[in-house]
Amino acid sequence: MANKTLFITGASSGIGAETARHAIKAGWRVALFARSEDKLTALVDEMGDDLALALPGDVTDMSALQAAMDRTAEHFGGIDAIFANAGKGLDTAGVENGDPEEWKTMLDLNINGLLYTVKCAYPHLQKSKGHAVLTGSVAGKINLSGSIYGASKWFVQGFAGNLSQEMREWGGRCTVICPGMVDTPFFDSPKPDKLKPEDIASAVVYALEQPERADVREMVIMPTQ
Repeated sequence: MANKTLFITGASSGIGAETARHAIKAGWRVALFARSEDKLTALVDEMGDDLALALPGDVTDMSALQAAMDRTAEHFGGIDAIFANAGKGLDTAGVENGDPEEWKTMLDLNINGLLYTVKCAYPHLQKSKGHAVLTGSVAGKINLSGSIYGASKWFVQGFAGNLSQEMREWGGRCTVICPGMVDTPFFDSPKPDKLKPEDIASAVVYALEQPERADVREMVIMPTQ
């Protein structure tokens, strides 16, 4: 993986930050995109500015994403893979008590942010015959009572399959990672008996490191408890 570059959204903490650490250990360079500039700067200080690039921005702002992708390609010489990881849940679940304004914010991030990331990365990935990894969820594979968040992850699941078909036409690959509950800042309270961010990071790097003949399209990782 020498001299290959991975662009990560939602990179400032949790799964995104841990994936950056695992990718660097595997020989990748990483571009870190998230809203929290101070956290990104701290990660670059930890990883080294020869291997990591901080790119503050909002994933729902397509122009900011485009500028970040272009800067990454100029800085590292290209983009070989993306990890479209940014996403959020809801404070109030279900339809009856749900807040439509909160739905809009979540859907903009979970769906449009994902689409913008792939759209901006697409020409770079075509050049490198690269790899798109998307953060889905087990919630996008099962039915959960009234779950608007789960429905947004059903979109990710379906889009990932469609994107795989499109990318294979020019030698690219797409993987959707579907975790069960992970102990991350996504939740208000700790989940010590659930998956850890490093479990998902390992899955992402595993998918990226497969030989060109192997197309890992989906990975489901569940906690044993």
